[in-house]
Amino acid sequence: MILALALASYGPIFGSFVIFERPGLGIGHFYYLSVALVAVSTTAWGGIAAGMLADVLYALGIVINPHIPSASVLSLATGIRFITYALMGALIGWFAQNNRQLVERLRTAADRDFLTDVLNTRAFDGLLESKLEQSRPFGLVLGDLDGLRLINDAEGHAVGNDVLRRVAEVLQGVLRAEDELARTGGDEFAILTTLPGTDAIRALCVRLTTALAHEGLAMSFGWAVHPRDGRDALALFRTADERLYAQKLIRNRLTSADVIPLPGDQERYTLRSIG
Repeated sequence: MILALALASYGPIFGSFVIFERPGLGIGHFYYLSVALVAVSTTAWGGIAAGMLADVLYALGIVINPHIPSASVLSLATGIRFITYALMGALIGWFAQNNRQLVERLRTAADRDFLTDVLNTRAFDGLLESKLEQSRPFGLVLGDLDGLRLINDAEGHAVGNDVLRRVAEVLQGVLRAEDELARTGGDEFAILTTLPGTDAIRALCVRLTTALAHEGLAMSFGWAVHPRDGRDALALFRTADERLYAQKLIRNRLTSADVIPLPGDQERYTLRSIG
């Protein structure tokens, strides 16, 4: 929008220059506005191109305007104007480009968890609301890492942080590109998936559990399916959390290689507990 307005502004300025410009009036200074608008909308090279276009139109206007001697095209003032148009466009374009990159980095940082580099709670909640507005089926999976407090107490928080990073890497390695992973608490993770139906989501929980077990890690999972288990975020989180809590209670009574049923599942699978 700004770029289109900037390019369109060259025409009226050129026309006004040809018709109304007199020596000393300075209508050509309005080209600075056009150059600045183009530069803000593009890059440093775009700003330079905008400055050169202004130079060409300025020189052409001098040739056409009967009130200005054509010899003025080759004057020192024209040369200085050529440099200032291009230099101003380059500087503004460079600044605008760097500012956009900075804003994008800040926006990305605001949506990511500082420790694991997955989505944070704020970004995840926004995605969940967007999913609900689309009114399409999707799955919500909640995961709670088992034994992190013991690791922090025994080996320190630095080791615990390394474990959380590794958990995030393992989970992302199992999930599809279109699935979304977030860290929503100290040792809590959440997943949004478009896998169809409860069987597919239960199978995903099994794959996640197996992948973590291969790394010597254990996580309890709970899940909910929209719209079957709820049509709003509160209902989905409540259902997923209840299933997670039920699995965690069972886990606490098990030893290594015990069999754990996921709540609501017909399948049974083996998990490794820690501790």
